[in-house]
Amino acid sequence: MATTAPWLTIIGIGENGRAGLSPAALDALDRAEFVIGGARHLALAAPLKAETLTWPSPFADGYSIVLARRGRPTCVLATGDPFHYGVGAELARLVPADEILCHPQPSAFSLAATRMGWSLPDCDCVSLHGRALERIVPYLQPGARILTLSWDGSTPGRLAELLSARGMGASAITVLEAMGGPREHVRSAVADGFDIADIDALNTVAVEVVAAHDARVVTLSPGLPDSFFENDGQLTKAEIRALTLSALAPRAGELLWDIGLGAGSIGIEWCLRHPRNRCIGIEEREERAGRARRNAQALGATALDIRVGQAPEALADLPAPDAVFIGGGASEAGVFETAWAALKPGGRLVVNAVTLETETLLGSHYAQHGGTMRRLAVSRLEPVGGMQGWRAAMPVTQWVVTKPWS
Repeated sequence: MATTAPWLTIIGIGENGRAGLSPAALDALDRAEFVIGGARHLALAAPLKAETLTWPSPFADGYSIVLARRGRPTCVLATGDPFHYGVGAELARLVPADEILCHPQPSAFSLAATRMGWSLPDCDCVSLHGRALERIVPYLQPGARILTLSWDGSTPGRLAELLSARGMGASAITVLEAMGGPREHVRSAVADGFDIADIDALNTVAVEVVAAHDARVVTLSPGLPDSFFENDGQLTKAEIRALTLSALAPRAGELLWDIGLGAGSIGIEWCLRHPRNRCIGIEEREERAGRARRNAQALGATALDIRVGQAPEALADLPAPDAVFIGGGASEAGVFETAWAALKPGGRLVVNAVTLETETLLGSHYAQHGGTMRRLAVSRLEPVGGMQGWRAAMPVTQWVVTKPWS
């Protein structure tokens, strides 16, 4: 039965418990028939009159329990601001907004910014809770101020090791534990001398990045140095890669299919263009897939999903892409046709060819579908005996086409 009356109240609670809740939030707790939250949240909100439940594991199993209470006064307890890396956004996908009331408190990011005296809009806010530590790598820019939600008490030390390994050991790390309550503790150290021990699992880390002149910085422009990618020669070189990314024209939140992944450089750089970008990479050789995984991890491209298989069979049942790059296998029967059929209207498809046979095939596709063709040639200065000379790389023929809307 449809209902629009708010029955679900999401309450952000801090380390000061009930004392920090507004009268409206306290009233919702007192009127609730059912309250669900983490064990820590329930303890902070005590005493409670309602039936209570600790979130099950896996966490998502709790959603059906909440939905089963639809129409009856129900409260969900969360940390701080439930819609900032919290359970609020997940519940809002399942429950209409007009059936939800939310009483947020300051997020951990807001509290950390006030403790540090930093302007929150000038900080990069990153969650490492339940996420790979390497996710922070693209944010490690010289002079950056970063606020990170930790997974547990080991995160600050692991982050210090990561910074030191990337030539950023002089960076200042501040660990802010259990902010807003009686157990609050703030301690600081330099990354390459990090010695903070016995860190509370509930902590946020503030990092002020100091990069040495030779630090390994993932720059903001496409065409990262070839040396950043472990490879066996199957690598789209930096100059061609930059032009290829430009042709693919990534937009925020889009999905790329990278067919013939190789070292993963195109898919990785696609993901690095925006935090919401995703890529599914298809690679038929397991050793190359493993190499691409290592490259993605090292560069913080955690949204690269690598599938081992051969196109076009490996393309079946994948979500429709916004863009497609074919760097290998373009001459295989059915690869282009399958990718083109799956590509969303308005999506971009880019194929790079180095052999005459594939170039001839691209000419046929161009005649049928239009787009643009260009030949890319790059020469690099290299030693020739005791002198220097230009060494030309194999030219690349590139076909770029946009799928019509109708």
